[in-house]
Formats: sequence, C-alpha cells, structure tokens
Amino acid sequence: MPESTYRTLEIRKEGAVDWLTLNRPDSLNAINVEMVRELRDYFDGLAENVKTRIVVMRGAGRSFCAGLDIKEAGRPSEGPAPVGRGWGFQGYLADVYLKMRRCPQPIISLVQGSACGGGFAFMLASDIRIAADNARMNAAFIRIGLSACDMGTSYFLPRLVGTALASELMLTGRFINAQRALATGLVSEVVREDDLESAARSYIDDMLTTSPMGLRLTKEGLDMAIDATSLESAMAIENRNQILCSQSDDFKEGMRAFIEKRTPNYE
Repeated sequence: MPESTYRTLEIRKEGAVDWLTLNRPDSLNAINVEMVRELRDYFDGLAENVKTRIVVMRGAGRSFCAGLDIKEAGRPSEGPAPVGRGWGFQGYLADVYLKMRRCPQPIISLVQGSACGGGFAFMLASDIRIAADNARMNAAFIRIGLSACDMGTSYFLPRLVGTALASELMLTGRFINAQRALATGLVSEVVREDDLESAARSYIDDMLTTSPMGLRLTKEGLDMAIDATSLESAMAIENRNQILCSQSDDFKEGMRAFIEKRTPNYE
C-alpha cells in the first residue's frame, strides 16, 4: 500500500533516512491490527529499497509504544482475522519483528516514556537503541497472564544483556529505567527527551559515511555471527562479505579517498 495512506504510521523521508513514527499518541502508540498491517507492509518494502539506507523508529507523543492495545484486542473483530504463519494474530504480529531483523537497513530506535511488551520488542529488534531519561521498559506479557517469551524477547534480550538480567526482567515483568539500561548495555546512550533526534543524527552521520554495500553486509554479517556455530562459520560469512565489497566500485573509491585524505563519494 502507498505509505501516504498509512493511518497509524508516519514516514518522513530525509535523503537516505526514513523517520518512521508510530502515530497513535492518544493510546500511547499501542499496537492494533491496522498498525501491524502497516508495519508489515513498510518493512516488506525495504528489502529491495536501495534508496533508504537507515530507518529511525520512534513514537509520537509521550511514549514510544505501550505494547498491545488490550482494549481493542477485546473488541469483536470486523472481517477475517489476520493470519501469520498459521498462528493467527500471534504469528501475524511476530512476523513484524522477523521483518525488522531481515531488512538490510540498520534501525535506530528512539525511546521515550514507556516501551512495554511488544513495544519493548520493537526496541530490542532494532540495531541501535537511544533512550530518553524518562524511558521505562518491561517485558509486560507476563503481567497479563502470558509468558514473557514473546515477540522475540527471549531471543533478543539475553543476547543484549546476558541471561541473569534477562531472567530477572522476564520472570518478574519489572521495569528497567534508562540509567540501568545504559549501565547494562541495553541502550547506547541516554539523553533528554528533547535531544533524542539530535542524538540519532550523530549515528546517522557516521553510518552515511560508509559504503551502501558495506553497511548492509555489516548488519547481515553481525546477525549471522551472533548465531554462528563456530569461529570458522563466522569467518566464512566475513570472507564472503569482504569479497563482495572488494569487487565493488565503492571499495576502489574508499581506498582512493583514504589515500587522498578526503571524504569518499560512494555511488
């Protein structure tokens, strides 16, 4: 669907950067079926999009994302129920996080206010996380009678912060605040809420100095290395990616620019 028709998302294009805003501020950007449909559509469109190099994900209003819209989930649905991988709405929403990890563009999440449940998982599925000093995050699923192992949280969280802290957060549903998230490596930086966008721009500026292929293959290679069964497996991916990059014109330009002490002009 055309991005201009989205009702729960706002996509602002700024050169090679997409600023994706979850846009249901009256409900703290809680996740409903329409938002899932639009997120699936948006991330599907990134796979072969060579113009967009970076995605910045944020929430409108006071919060990043309060998780599933419980009130809407309790209402009778109109029309056929969404289906994802044979698991109904569960699989339909879970596919969003798979699509976030599979898209070749790095994702920066800017988190203010609450990031709960599925909103916490949006943050975890991102590549770089920056928190406002008022951010509070939790695996809220366990607080409403569900397992905390949901939407990739059991995969992402222990890989980011280790098993001990992941167990604490997932078994209790406790909130983790911005300062503890920074101390434990869950986020890269904590800033004032008004400074979130400017903080993101420093990462954007650095990533845009890299070659398009190099940036994409770094995200792909890092994801594969995290799950690699051995050093040899990880190095096989590294060797493959370096061969691909070294055969590109951008590698030649990067080498020339380094020798000439100038900024490379990648195509």
